Amino acid sequence: MKQLDGTGMKRLHRDWRRQTEGRLALVLDDVQGPFNVGAIFRTAAALRADDVWLAGRTPEPDDTKVGKTALGTQRYLTFHRAELVLQAIEAARPAGYQVVAVELADGAVPLQDLALGPATCLVVGHEDRGCAPATLDACDAVAFLPLLGKVGSLNVATAAAMASYEVRRRAWTTPR
Repeated sequence: MKQLDGTGMKRLHRDWRRQTEGRLALVLDDVQGPFNVGAIFRTAAALRADDVWLAGRTPEPDDTKVGKTALGTQRYLTFHRAELVLQAIEAARPAGYQVVAVELADGAVPLQDLALGPATCLVVGHEDRGCAPATLDACDAVAFLPLLGKVGSLNVATAAAMASYEVRRRAWTTPR
């Protein structure tokens, strides 16, 4: 076994794109760390997110520090700016997205147990404060990522990556 060359990687990824149905979007609610934002952009591009809403004080895609982590992948994404996260959520709905906050909150369900439609928009919040109660109330559902260790929460970029992957994985494993 050996690593794939450029042509092999393109072929592999093209095959997976053909198997992938459904749309994925993200709302970044006041995610202020530029390296976290860049990591989320890179994951969103790798998993072919259709839309990314930047709300509050989330840095822009052209921020130098964001670019250090995104490594240019932000050019593959469609961005929307919203002053308030509630505006981003309200913009996602007419685009057909089911809006799901990823948060450790009362009443949240494990993401893998949540019924998802053909278009899912994940909302992730500030690195320390997470999503505000008003944000959680505005979403169609609130889900969490079950953790097994003694660490109670994940870095926002890691949580966004795991949740985004779960949405895509379910599309790959759902019988057609």
